[in-house]
Amino acid sequence: MTKLLEILNRYRGRKIAVYGLSLETENILPRVDSICDVVGLLASYREDGEIYGKRIIPFSEAVKQHVALILVVARPGSCRTIAKKIGADCVEHQIDLVDIRGKNLCESQEAVYSLGDMSGMTRQELADLFGRYAVISFDLFDTLIMRYTLFPTDVLEIVAKKLEKRGIVISDFSAKRQTCERQLSRTGSPALETIYASMLNQYGIENISAKELAELEWETDYDLVLPRQELCDLVSECSAHYSGEIYITSDTWYSKEQLKKMLAKCGISFYTDILASCEFDTGKKQNLFSELKRRAGGRKCVHIGDNAAADIESAIRNGISACKIHSAEEFLERTAYFGMEGYLTRLSCRIKIGLFAAKLWNSPFQFESENRTIEVNRAYEIGYLAFGPMIADFVIWFQEQVKSEGWNNIWFCARDGYLLKKMYDTLVGNENSTYFLTSRTAAIRAGVRGEQDLYLHYSGELGRQLWMQFGIQMDASQTKNKSLQDFKREILERGAVCRRNYLQYIGSLNIQAGDIAFFDFVSKGTSQMFLTQLVENHLKGIYFFQVRTGVPRFEDLDIISFYSDGENEKSVLLEDFFVLEPILTSPDPSVLEFDQNGQPVYEVETRDEKERLCIQRVQDGVFDYFKTLLDIQNGLGHQIDKQLDEVFLSLIHKLKITDETFLGLKNDNALMNRSTTIGDLL
Repeated sequence: MTKLLEILNRYRGRKIAVYGLSLETENILPRVDSICDVVGLLASYREDGEIYGKRIIPFSEAVKQHVALILVVARPGSCRTIAKKIGADCVEHQIDLVDIRGKNLCESQEAVYSLGDMSGMTRQELADLFGRYAVISFDLFDTLIMRYTLFPTDVLEIVAKKLEKRGIVISDFSAKRQTCERQLSRTGSPALETIYASMLNQYGIENISAKELAELEWETDYDLVLPRQELCDLVSECSAHYSGEIYITSDTWYSKEQLKKMLAKCGISFYTDILASCEFDTGKKQNLFSELKRRAGGRKCVHIGDNAAADIESAIRNGISACKIHSAEEFLERTAYFGMEGYLTRLSCRIKIGLFAAKLWNSPFQFESENRTIEVNRAYEIGYLAFGPMIADFVIWFQEQVKSEGWNNIWFCARDGYLLKKMYDTLVGNENSTYFLTSRTAAIRAGVRGEQDLYLHYSGELGRQLWMQFGIQMDASQTKNKSLQDFKREILERGAVCRRNYLQYIGSLNIQAGDIAFFDFVSKGTSQMFLTQLVENHLKGIYFFQVRTGVPRFEDLDIISFYSDGENEKSVLLEDFFVLEPILTSPDPSVLEFDQNGQPVYEVETRDEKERLCIQRVQDGVFDYFKTLLDIQNGLGHQIDKQLDEVFLSLIHKLKITDETFLGLKNDNALMNRSTTIGDLL
């Protein structure tokens, strides 16, 4: 409220408009009216009518009235949508656009990567409450549990998409659902079926019942919730030695029994009872805390929650102590969404950002260190947070190419295809793809046929090149003062042997008629070029990133690429694909060639067990991100956004990564005689 007064005092006596029709608007209007001249209310989906004693007006009317300010009463994510819709017009007409937290919505904020002077509860401070209070109450949503989606209203958009999939189209579904909730919440705390009954009646919607809609929203929301694990684990540990009572006090349209099911899913059983607002027909800002106070019976009581108005101010107003827990959304807002604000208008992007927030900000205990740096200290989280979105989008794009062309032969080349095959098979629901054993070394050794194949770049001495590229061992005395041309005969003879052995392996594969969708991660096409000479089927390259060389023999290859080096000069991928290569690999070392029985001959393993385990954990993070994303999308369609993916990837440079094993992983390219650690690349 102090921040709101600061804003209003700057416009004292001047005309303003208020954007938003929520109950929070109703609550603040008396204070706003006492300082400014409110000419009307704006909304994204209404331009006429009356509410809270004020006219609802279009933006054009606010311009006509020469308002100095449009005060936005909405959640941060909604504020960005509003700014995108009317921000440019506000600038044109010299109207300030400010939210109730004092943020100028027409100014872009710089992303920050620490919590600076932000303060909040530590683990010890929460644990101490159990020794000071006989009754402890917790808010539920965004305190004990959270959702994978970024905003609560995203649940409604997912419900709307599920309805559309059933052939039921309700225009402005989310807005209508929220409007009815707000109307009913003015005098009580409605149950979900009551909200939908009002919606069906008010908007004349047929062909579906309020009960069906309520069940669909409940099921959708149930699937999206997860515990804030560190907080829940700490409370569970403290409750084991606690003689008092623990209540869950929630503003909710779900019944007590439904909340019990959510809590059971999240492994939460430490509570004495649940105070669900809809079962008392009153919310926290009304009289729900009176019920908590009655249960406390004069004993010392504290309520813990994330919402300053509903949890903190309302509890204190009822004589109950209160402590604030920060939500994931609040952390994201404080860091300016790490530069992701421009993507908040699309549901698919909000789902990605929600998955990110649910992992990075799952714990509210971000205040243990003095400098408040944001750390990622486990390889699993690095995979989930930074790499998961981009790799997931590539696999989905890859599947779209395969489906469009109807290819039956899907080859994921070793070793980069190890994790991607696993993800692809999960996406399509079968294991018909092939993990194709190859490497540039193996392809060159078997594919070399003539003079044109001897001009291969190599940064090292000739003897090493002869071994790495062609499998020929020579000592220094044999290569002294000589060139690759001097060993042409040996190279071609060795190539014939390697080719015959490789064909033994290829012959063991179940190759069907038609093109082969040939995956390579980052390449100019070396493996594809040489393997084209070994495989009868046409190889259609489907790459993550194609390196363009301008050399005709590479440029003439049939390749489509998720990324290309000419696509975007500002793309972080041009710098960071070297970081991805060491983690997109298999547990086995690289294939050098094949023996006479068509069995692979592997290079000597250079990674130790600790490094291989670290790679596996990164891949687990990527794979778990992918599975969670698929579960949320659940056939509703997926929009690829490579620019947002690059924002996630760029965080490896901006967040503090403390997993030393990860930082020490090497990007080894024996063929090019190059080795660099990830730490050096960051």
